[in-house]
Amino acid sequence: MDPGELVTPAPLTTRLGVPSGPLFFPVTAYGPDGTLDLDTYRLHVRRGVETGAAAVFACCGTGEFHALTPEEFELCVGAAVEAAGGRVPVVAGAGYGTALAVRYARLAERAGADGLLAMPPYLVRAAQEGLLRHYRQLAAATSLPVVVYQRDNAVLTPATVVELARTEGIIGLKDGVGDLDLMQRIVSTVRAEGPADFLYFNGLPTAELTQPAYGALGITLYSSAAFCFAPEIALACHKAFRTGDTVTVNRLVDGFYRPFVELRAKGDGYAVSLVKAGVRLRGLDVGEVRPPLHEPAGDHVKQLAQLIERGHALLEEGK
Repeated sequence: MDPGELVTPAPLTTRLGVPSGPLFFPVTAYGPDGTLDLDTYRLHVRRGVETGAAAVFACCGTGEFHALTPEEFELCVGAAVEAAGGRVPVVAGAGYGTALAVRYARLAERAGADGLLAMPPYLVRAAQEGLLRHYRQLAAATSLPVVVYQRDNAVLTPATVVELARTEGIIGLKDGVGDLDLMQRIVSTVRAEGPADFLYFNGLPTAELTQPAYGALGITLYSSAAFCFAPEIALACHKAFRTGDTVTVNRLVDGFYRPFVELRAKGDGYAVSLVKAGVRLRGLDVGEVRPPLHEPAGDHVKQLAQLIERGHALLEEGK
């Protein structure tokens, strides 16, 4: 496949359906003056792909979609497509109100993305009818397949998800709510009334911690923020999930992922800023987060460095 070649929903569904590695959500790199550092960003994406990522989700939550201008967004998506080089699909974020979401979708299409991750609408808490109209208009705006991101002010009923699954161009649902009862009902209802190839993603921050529970629902796809700064650990965990190696899963969850989640909970916005600090700790200067996010406290960064060391020690214990 040529870099940036557009795909139809079926091929992207196939490429995402059985991932060979973690789904990579790269951070967006900024220089010392706060402007985009596309060279570093390309390096970050390229390293992730070469290390074993199954897909690149560019300019999404971890990539500070909220902080990018449309012009910066298009440049970043284009850089991700270039760095991925057609080896894995590149999915770009799209959000805010319907008009702006459509604009971002068209920019992503122009930049060569293979699909879209539809972020929740900005600020408003809409009824199911309005959410359905929003996502359908977004799906109709481009030829790009769409994964809908359920979280915060965009929580969907099983009936709404069935309607989305029946909509041309909408191929999956990423869950950032964590309500397993709701997800079981969604999966069951779509299985009975919708298409068989609809995709589901565990989209909670540090999804590896909750993946054993999601896996029990048959949801095997998950976003891995830890892959940004600890790819070796993320790859080992992904392999353990795939092969049913519960001993390794439990060792990494108990010794690395749970402590990381507890550290992440010590600061607002740490789901992004602590990940970005981790990338810098591993030797790639991707800059700081943009306001309104803030940098993690120095002591928390030191704890993260120790935790990364502990994670790699756990890998050695398992050999």
